[in-house]
Amino acid sequence: MRHRRGLRAVRRSLWRVIRIGLVSARPVPPSLLEHARALLEEVAGDVVVSDTSRPGWSGVALSGVPRAGAARDVDVALAAELRGPATALGVDVGVSAGPLATDGVGLLVMDVDSTLITAEVIELLAEHAGTREQVAEVTERAMRGELDFAASLRERVATLAGLDVAVLAQVRAAVELSAGARELVAAVQERGGKVGLVSGGFLEVVGPIAAELGIDHVEANRLEVEGGRLTGRTTGPVVDRAAKERHLRAWAQADGVPLARVVAVGDGANDLDMLAAAGLGVAYCAKPVVQEQARAAVTFPRLDAVLGLLGG
Repeated sequence: MRHRRGLRAVRRSLWRVIRIGLVSARPVPPSLLEHARALLEEVAGDVVVSDTSRPGWSGVALSGVPRAGAARDVDVALAAELRGPATALGVDVGVSAGPLATDGVGLLVMDVDSTLITAEVIELLAEHAGTREQVAEVTERAMRGELDFAASLRERVATLAGLDVAVLAQVRAAVELSAGARELVAAVQERGGKVGLVSGGFLEVVGPIAAELGIDHVEANRLEVEGGRLTGRTTGPVVDRAAKERHLRAWAQADGVPLARVVAVGDGANDLDMLAAAGLGVAYCAKPVVQEQARAAVTFPRLDAVLGLLGG
């Protein structure tokens, strides 16, 4: 009932649009759509329902004009009200309002490993060093937030010492984009938005991916090389949880985009700060700690379903 009171709180709202996005790997159940519509009609008029489905997923968007008495945080209250029943039916939900709903995404910032791409690059490198099992265990704990990221990165990179630098090209060739990654990047840029990649992985692999996709901003760790072999160390500042948020804020400022129009997408604990800083943070096929704290989530492997959370 706390959220119900929040929906009805009488406070002046300057928002022009409130939008609910529902996405699923299966058709969105009519019962959930009707529930979402009823909730939205409590706080908005002129509600319009549209199909936002794309190949690989189903989506429905509901948009309305806020009533004079709508609460300023009505998007948060709506999301909280819908999340339980939506999750029970295998549907992901996102609610947007203000500049993000009205003007669209100004800047999309994404993690890379297990988000933009399907694998963890350091594990692909570790395969060549014969340490993949050891590295994967540490990576999993770090992404769950159980280990300090910088310390875990040093531990994992140390196992790569002695690898021929030619391995980097082999790993780049083995990397696969997540389903829907190209479509998401293209859609944001076609609508005038910028796209940034910020990764706890390595620029030697992330850089070529960013160039191929026409990414506007990119930052990642750098591997140290001596005599044509990896030293088992990185060079320069570590791109960790705090650095990811700093880069997001810096890119938004450089692009003249308010944080309210920034969308961040990630899967691990080191993404939590940037997800919280963005106007909308989306947990993508994420660890439980991330799904619990992010305002929205895509729980099935179609990255362009983020578009559906925003209303298409």
